[in-house]
Amino acid sequence: MKKTIFCLLVLILNLNSFSQRKLTVVANKSIASVAPTMWGVFFEDINFGADGGLYAELVKNRSFEFPTPLMGWKENRVNYQKGRILIVNKSDNSSNTRFARITINNPEGNYSMSNEGFRGIGFHKEKQYDFSIMARTEKPTNIKIKVQLLNYAGKEIGNTMIENFSDDWKKYSSSITTTDTAQKGKLNLIFEGSGVIEIDIVSLFPHDTWKNRPGGLRNDLVQKIADLKPGFIRFPGGCIVEGKDLTNRYQWKTTIGNVDDRKLIMNRWNVEFPQRSAPDYYQSFGLGFYEYFLLAADLGAEPLPILNCGMACQFNSGEVVAMDELQPYIDDAIDLIEFANSDVTTKWGKLRSDMGHPQPFNLKFLGVGNEQWEPQYIERYKVFEKAILSKYPAIKIVSGAGPFAEGEYFNYAWKELKQLKPALIDEHYYKPPTWFFNNASRYDTYERTGPKIFAGEYAAHSKENTEAESRNNWESALAEAAFMTGLERNADIVQMCSYAPLFAHVDAWQWRPDLIWFDNLNVVATPNYYVQKLFSTNKGTDVVKILENNMVLAGKDSLYSSAVIDKKNGDLIIKLVNSSSKAQQIELNIEGVKLAKKNAVMQELAVNDLYSYNTLSELDKLKPVEKTIELRSNKIEQLLAPFSVNVIKLAYALK
Repeated sequence: MKKTIFCLLVLILNLNSFSQRKLTVVANKSIASVAPTMWGVFFEDINFGADGGLYAELVKNRSFEFPTPLMGWKENRVNYQKGRILIVNKSDNSSNTRFARITINNPEGNYSMSNEGFRGIGFHKEKQYDFSIMARTEKPTNIKIKVQLLNYAGKEIGNTMIENFSDDWKKYSSSITTTDTAQKGKLNLIFEGSGVIEIDIVSLFPHDTWKNRPGGLRNDLVQKIADLKPGFIRFPGGCIVEGKDLTNRYQWKTTIGNVDDRKLIMNRWNVEFPQRSAPDYYQSFGLGFYEYFLLAADLGAEPLPILNCGMACQFNSGEVVAMDELQPYIDDAIDLIEFANSDVTTKWGKLRSDMGHPQPFNLKFLGVGNEQWEPQYIERYKVFEKAILSKYPAIKIVSGAGPFAEGEYFNYAWKELKQLKPALIDEHYYKPPTWFFNNASRYDTYERTGPKIFAGEYAAHSKENTEAESRNNWESALAEAAFMTGLERNADIVQMCSYAPLFAHVDAWQWRPDLIWFDNLNVVATPNYYVQKLFSTNKGTDVVKILENNMVLAGKDSLYSSAVIDKKNGDLIIKLVNSSSKAQQIELNIEGVKLAKKNAVMQELAVNDLYSYNTLSELDKLKPVEKTIELRSNKIEQLLAPFSVNVIKLAYALK
C-alpha cells in the first residue's frame, strides 16, 4: 500500500513538472518585416584576429618593420665571422623603410634565421605552402637560401631552395609540400655561399586560402563566418577604430593599395591589458579595407565600415581633434564612399578597380565613431552627418549610444541623436547572463519612430577558469538566446545585431568571451556561435505573434519565444528558450495557415551543465541536434528539455 501511494505521488509530481503550456502562433498576420541585415558579424583585430588569425600570413614581422626590427626572428650561427645581419633603414618616407642585409662566408650553410610565427606556425601534413622573398645581392654571388619548414622539435618537414639572385630587388617564390603536421612549427632560412644579400618581405602562406586567393584569408576561419549566413559585416572595430590616441587610430587609406606598401602600426590591444600584454601585436594591414569589402561581397553581406570621428578611446587618452581641424576626418568618410561606390573615372573608384574590383561594392551603411559619449561626440557627429548626407543622401549613417546599455551617458546620447538623422543607433551590452534574461523585453516598449536599433556588440559574461574557451559556457549562450528572441520579436525597430568579439587565438587572447576560438591548425565553434547560427540561418522574412493567454512570452516562468515566417520558402519558424532546470511541456496551436503534409524539423541545443563549453580538444561537445516532429494537425505537442534552445520549422501554405 505504501509503495502504491509513493508511486502515485511520483506520478503526480511528474505531471506537475510537465504541466502543459498552451501557446498560440498567429502565422498569417505579419507584425513586422525582418531586415535582411538582422543577424550579422562584427570583426575587430583583437585576440590576434587578423594578423595571426584571419589574415593567413604565417611570418611575423615579415618586413622587419616592428619597432624591435628582429622581433619574431632568431639568428642561428656558429660564430660572427660565418654570418651576421644588419637592419638598414632607408628613411625614404615609404611605408616599408627597413630591410635586412646579411653578410655570409659560409659554404657549409651554418648561418640561418628562423621565424617563430604567431605563437608558432601551424602546418598540415601533405599540404602546400607558398614561400616568397624580396631579395638582391651586391654583385654576382653563389649565395643560396634553403627554406625549411620545421616542427616543434626542429625536424624538417618540408624544404625548397631559392637561388640565382640579381642586383635588383626582385620577388622570388617557391612552394613547399609538408611531410608531417606541426602545431607550433617555424620557418628557417639557411644561407649558403659567400657575399652580401639583402632581403625583405619574407612571406609564407598556406596555398589553401579562402577562394584560393594568393596572400589571402585563412579558409577555415572564413568558412565559420560563411556558415552563419551573415546579413552584414561590421569592420574594422571596435576600439581599434579609435586608437589609444589619434596617431594610433585606424586610417583606412593606409590599408589599401599594394599590400607591401601598407603602413604597419601598433595594435592598441598590444598594451591595453597589463595582465594580457602582447608586445608582438601589430597591424600589417594585409587585411585592409579592400579585403573587408571583398569578404562582404563573397558572403553576400552588407559591408558596414566604422570610421574614426576625430576622437580617440575615451577609456585611454580621451584625445579629440580640434573642431577646426576635423575636415580630414570628414574627407576620409566621403572618400571611402567614393572608393566603395563610384565608377572607375573617379580617383578612389579607379584605385578600387586597379586593385581588382571594377564593379562598385554598393556600400549602403557607414558608421561614424565607435562608442563615444558626451557632448564632444554629438558636436562632431553633427558635422559628419551634414557633410555625408549632403553629398550621399542615400547612405544610412550608424551612430552610437556609447559603451553603456543604460545610465547618464546612454540617455544623453539618445536624447541628442533622436533630434538628428542617424539611420541606426548602435547599442552595446557586455553584461552578466542575468541581465540578458531580464532584458528580453527591453525593446517591447521602445518608441517605434525615429532611429532604428543596431545591437552592435553583445555577449553575456559568465564565470570562467584558466582554460581560454571557458567563458563561452552554456549559461552565457542560453542567456543570449533568450535576449535574442526579444531582438527578433522587435524587428520593426531592431534591424542589425552582432555578437562581439568574433575571433580569439587560444594562445594570444586579450579579451573573452569570443564567438570563435582557434589555434594554428584548428577552429572551435562555441555554444554562443551555435545560438547565433540557429537565429541567423532561420531568419525568416516577417515576425508573427506567439502568445500565451494573449500575452507575449518574454521570460514568464522561464520561457522565452519568438516566431517568424519565411514567405520565400513557405516556412513557419518558432524559437523557444527554456531557461529552467526543469523540462516544460508545450502545446503549439498554429492559426491562420495550413501546415504542409510533412513532418516538422526541430533543432535542439540542450545542456544540463550550465558551465560546460566547447574546446579545441572537444570541438563538438555542445552543438544542436536535429529531430523530426510528426505532424497530424495544426496542434503540436512538444517537451522542451531543461536549459534548452529550440527552433521548430514547419512548412505551410497560406489560406
